[in-house]
Amino acid sequence: MDAEAIKRSLESSGLRCTPQRYAVMAFLMEQARHPTAAEIFEAVNRVDPRSSRATTYNNLRDLVQAGLVREVAVEGRAARFDAKGMRHHHFICDCCGNVEDMEWYEVPRPASGSLGKRILRECELIFRGLCTKCAPRQASR
Repeated sequence: MDAEAIKRSLESSGLRCTPQRYAVMAFLMEQARHPTAAEIFEAVNRVDPRSSRATTYNNLRDLVQAGLVREVAVEGRAARFDAKGMRHHHFICDCCGNVEDMEWYEVPRPASGSLGKRILRECELIFRGLCTKCAPRQASR
C-alpha cells in the first residue's frame, strides 16, 4: 500500500493522518509477521525519535478501533498486531508464541438471539498448536 492509500484509509476511517499514526500504519503494512506494540514502537522510533511510547500505543488502539489493524491476543504473552488487508485467521504456536496467518474460511455468524449478544465486527478462528519449528523438538522429548 502506497503513502496516498494509507492516508486515504486513515481519513476514510475518521482518523487524522498524523506523522506518528502514518508511521505506525506504514510499518504494519510492510510486515509479514505480527509485531508487538513494543516492537512497533522501537521500529517507528528509529525512523522518527519524536514519537513517544504512549503515542504509539494510543495510535495502535485507535487503529484497532477503526478496524484498520487487528490485535491478536496471545495468552500469557504480549498482544501482537496485524494490519488488516485480506481476511484471514491465525495460528498461534503454544511453544514459541509465533503467530502465523492462515487462509480465510468463512465462519457463519451465530444468530444474535442464540447467544444473547450482538456480534458487531467479525468472527475469527484462532488455531493453536505447535509450529513447524517447535513440533519436531517436542516430538524428540
